[in-house]
Amino acid sequence: MGELRYGFEKRLAGTTFEQTVEKVTAALKSEGFGVLTEIDVKDTLKKKLGVDFRRYVILGACNPNLAHRALGAESQIGLLLPCNVVVQEAPEGGVVVSIADPRVMFTLVENTALTPVADEADQRLRRVIASLG
Repeated sequence: MGELRYGFEKRLAGTTFEQTVEKVTAALKSEGFGVLTEIDVKDTLKKKLGVDFRRYVILGACNPNLAHRALGAESQIGLLLPCNVVVQEAPEGGVVVSIADPRVMFTLVENTALTPVADEADQRLRRVIASLG
């Protein structure tokens, strides 16, 4: 698993883009997350700008229990929700899955009551990415 300054990622080979989106969605579900939004960046850029772009989808994932706890601790935390998961075609082949690190996102808010929520979300999302193979 690769580490980014603001998230973590995994490169997958031997799978299709569609299979990866399905795997990620199932893995999120197994950790209590549902996909609230799906933004097809390739399609949006084509429609709005007329430009071609690689397959790139942003999934907005939410764990209702964690979201409820976070909102109870910080009413404006919704500005940092849901957890974003990116599935994209890699230029050199394969598919890359990236997940925003909730601990990094929540550092923007100086509220220690969010720490256990961010830690639990982080653990769950790391298990999601680890389960992808």
